[in-house]
Amino acid sequence: MSLSLVQSRALVGLEAAAVTVEVHLANGLPNFTLVGLADVEVKEARERVRSALQNCGLEFPHNKRITVNLAPADLPKDSGRFDLPIALGILAASGQVDAARLAGYEFAGELSLSGQLRPVRGALAMSLALHGAGGAAKLVLPPGSAEEAALVPQAQVYRADHLLDVVRQFLPGQEGEPGEGWARMVAQPCAAPAAYADLADVKGQAGAKRALEIAAAGGHSLLLLGPPGSGKSMLAQRFAGLLPAMTTEEALETAAIASLAGQFAQERWGLRPTCSPHHSASAVALVGGGSPPRPGEISLAHHGVLFLDELPEFPRAALEALREPLESGHITISRAARREVFPARFQFVGAMNPCPCGYRGSPHKPCRCTPDQVSRYQGKLSGPLLDRIDLHVEVPTLPADQLLQAPPGESTQAIRERCEAARERAMHRQGKANQGLQGKEIDLHAALDAASAKFLNIAAARLGWSARSTHRALKVARTIADLAGAATTQVGHVAEAVQYRRALSGTPT
Repeated sequence: MSLSLVQSRALVGLEAAAVTVEVHLANGLPNFTLVGLADVEVKEARERVRSALQNCGLEFPHNKRITVNLAPADLPKDSGRFDLPIALGILAASGQVDAARLAGYEFAGELSLSGQLRPVRGALAMSLALHGAGGAAKLVLPPGSAEEAALVPQAQVYRADHLLDVVRQFLPGQEGEPGEGWARMVAQPCAAPAAYADLADVKGQAGAKRALEIAAAGGHSLLLLGPPGSGKSMLAQRFAGLLPAMTTEEALETAAIASLAGQFAQERWGLRPTCSPHHSASAVALVGGGSPPRPGEISLAHHGVLFLDELPEFPRAALEALREPLESGHITISRAARREVFPARFQFVGAMNPCPCGYRGSPHKPCRCTPDQVSRYQGKLSGPLLDRIDLHVEVPTLPADQLLQAPPGESTQAIRERCEAARERAMHRQGKANQGLQGKEIDLHAALDAASAKFLNIAAARLGWSARSTHRALKVARTIADLAGAATTQVGHVAEAVQYRRALSGTPT
């Protein structure tokens, strides 16, 4: 027959939308036309497919008018993922493979000129979309991509190394036999995650470690303030190890976003990501954007940690763009042509020096900054952004004798066990971490006694807190109570929570 249909998928935002590759061979002047809102790299498939078919010893219909349509026509298509379905469509339309047997399969893969298959990004998103739609189709993907897609439970994924390995499975009049380059991929069980960096490596800094424990137990955001070399980056890079183990659903969501960005690594499966972009990153790089919209660092840190070192050095627009995701857990990117919603439920950790030279308040080095310079430096962080950061913690420099003679600190494993126990109490009580409490839930689950409520009211009035700051301090106090195993939030818990909002006031000092 001169018409064939092959199924594939295109990546739009975080979705893998179904695409039908229609190939028609007709008499007329030889031509190869590709339509269907295809990007430049998709149109270049004409040359890759022609060379791959010829180098594999397959017949390319030079004397035919070839029309390839990628439907639906209004859906943008990019990358080389359509090389394999286009090649199969031409072979099916010219009778070299059995077109009827291609039904029930979906294909994606970039072709080299020799016919070798190269991996494509977004394989895990394709498998999730197929599984979520309840389809029974089988995925055929290149090496590297097939292993990703097989992580989805109950997925039917086949790995093909070469175009000829695929063609052998669909030859007319015979059943395909497994070969060296064709294999069914079995869903890999969730192996024990690799070890995170150990918090025991950080000597001293008991106050900062306590703040990390509270942040991990309640899902709170954190700002570390201290001079250079005090250990802020070491603490932040070990924070992800304190968080609860990822569920299979969380691991799949995180891996799918990484796959869409071409950053998925099999050895990182089940590990909470820690994204730490450089302070020169733009607002688009941080929150996402472009045309079509792509996820940014905050989405790549979904279910993980976003660490921004040298926080005041980031562009003001980039920092202010974090305000909504910190509250909502998602980011909406609107462009003239499309509107996409990306998940961004991350835990924020920021680090900064107290002044431009970094040594304000240090007993070991004098500060060279004028009050006006300090004011401008700290004023780069707006009050609304600081309001959304639950814990503000000072990280002082340790004297050399304490640093060299101090014994190793408490291990990540021991602290994580306490964090998991506290979070389990919160989940049993309210079904979510304390940071996620909103509106009436705060009053219902905070369980303040009269003395605690009076203490919090006085502290909020004297420190000039906003309603958001007061509620966030209350949620931190509830987490401290959970770590202590207390049923109610007491004065001591509130007092400790108040101390964690005094390192930086949010106004220039």
